[in-house]
Amino acid sequence: MMTFMTSRRRFLNLMGTAAAAGAMPGFVSRAAAATPLTMQAAWINDAEFAGYFAAIDDGFYKNAGLDLTYLPGGPDVIPESSIIAGKADLALTTPDTTIKTIVDQGAPFKIIGAQYQKNPIGIVSLAKTPINSPEELKGKTLAVPPVNVISVEAMLAINGIDRSEVNIVPYAYDPTPLIKGEVDASLDFTTNVPFTIEQSGEKAVNFLLYDFGYKTYNDTVVVTEEVLKTKRAELVAWLKASREGWNANFADTAAYPPKFASTWFAGTGRTIENEVFFNGAQKPLMEHSGGIFTMDAEGIAANIETLGKIGIKATPDMFDTSLLEEIKG
Repeated sequence: MMTFMTSRRRFLNLMGTAAAAGAMPGFVSRAAAATPLTMQAAWINDAEFAGYFAAIDDGFYKNAGLDLTYLPGGPDVIPESSIIAGKADLALTTPDTTIKTIVDQGAPFKIIGAQYQKNPIGIVSLAKTPINSPEELKGKTLAVPPVNVISVEAMLAINGIDRSEVNIVPYAYDPTPLIKGEVDASLDFTTNVPFTIEQSGEKAVNFLLYDFGYKTYNDTVVVTEEVLKTKRAELVAWLKASREGWNANFADTAAYPPKFASTWFAGTGRTIENEVFFNGAQKPLMEHSGGIFTMDAEGIAANIETLGKIGIKATPDMFDTSLLEEIKG
């Protein structure tokens, strides 16, 4: 069996969710339907996956002829391992870990869609001392999780900033040092950390690495070549039903999170207000004129170029857009 030497989730949620994830390892939901299909999520249940929850609860998968099993992720879950072991048919991953595994270990993976057009990681600072661009990081102290230092260094280089001009220190997944002024900024998810900071009485501002040249997708939909060959119709049905779920969810970003309070979001330790904020913040990062999951030629090329800057040699054949072509219109 293939062993994955990749670091999985880049960030831990800031509300005790790692402990919560351990408390519900067997949480699985099924929607009664004809053909079984299993998906592995990248993290524990939060607004990042609201569209899938909507599609399950509203019967979109059932209507598409699927009996969907949803597996939540967590700090100890490596989604690629779930699909290579046959535990899941598809998984939500990140292109850096997936493509590195293809290149380094010969993993038989194909990326068939991208949930986030723009990766939500970014630089977060306080509104009273805002940092709005890489240029403004010069002479500042930036807290970065060790696994993301190479990405930040690449973003700085893209923008003509020498690494020595920014004091990069380890980030311990806690915005307290930023709130106290011990660091000037931190690298984190822009979809929920600003809300956490605002609960402390401070206002936060942020910018995406994506908007300054570090262009990667996030929550890419990955399958093995074998599943792509044997379950193609089911994968197309999943993409279509999932897109319907996300469209329903984004029709009103405040509507669905409260519906999930006692089901999908139960036990996470985070408030529904947090999830509503998260849901609204992620909408512009996911939308594309071609529909949710779209991977166009420009986006794929940008991902390949960006990954090349951190030493990961992606190629166009690692992305398969043919399934998305089948659900257009």
